[in-house]
Amino acid sequence: MASTNSLRPIPSIKLANTTSLSSSYSKPQKLSGFNFSHPLSAQNLKISTTHQDFSIRRSSKSFATSAFFFEFFKKKLDSPRSTKVQKLCVYEINEKDRGSPVYLPLSQKSVHSLGDLVPFSNKLYTGDLQKRLGITAGLSCSDRERAREERFYLGNYGHLSVQGPYLTYEDTYLTVTGGSGIFEGVYGEVKLQQIVFPFQAVLYLLFEGYKDLPAELTGKPVVPSKSVEPSPAAKATEPQATIPNFTN
Repeated sequence: MASTNSLRPIPSIKLANTTSLSSSYSKPQKLSGFNFSHPLSAQNLKISTTHQDFSIRRSSKSFATSAFFFEFFKKKLDSPRSTKVQKLCVYEINEKDRGSPVYLPLSQKSVHSLGDLVPFSNKLYTGDLQKRLGITAGLSCSDRERAREERFYLGNYGHLSVQGPYLTYEDTYLTVTGGSGIFEGVYGEVKLQQIVFPFQAVLYLLFEGYKDLPAELTGKPVVPSKSVEPSPAAKATEPQATIPNFTN
């Protein structure tokens, strides 16, 4: 049995004044935007600083991008817009090799009704029928006036967009709504003269916003008739009978 003399009292430990400790930490110091009361305050400071730097860089990039587009469109608006009326005649021909048109009876009725759609795509030739220009692609609604939207794709020259009511039994006037390439910013109207519905039509485009059309687009138009045909070279898309990078 161990001697009682070996049992010695443990000296008391003097604790710090808990009141002073709590008072010194009860009101942590703060800097604007940072809170040092959290035990990981240094890490928070580092993360916040990094986030702030990223935000500044991102804001600078956004400002530079906005300034670039502002200057781009300002130059577009400041550039003089031509008021010269341009005339362009094109033939739109369905050669029955594109699976067009397609009738979509979305109304699910036995007769043509509001809601039915007719997508289509035809080939496009110059007014003198000597060159292949590209294609058209559009959509008609099967209502009384058959609202129509159509685009003319003309290779490197760009494209034209038109829309308006479309009638199959008489001439139709559509609105030029814009375009790209040399047709950027143009406006005007299109007279669509039906020759053989839905296989052949001639379109006369009158528009403003561009100075002069390329000569190969402005040949003397062939008088519309049911017997007109594109030249064999244009139908065969031979290089001399197509425009640069024509859309097929």
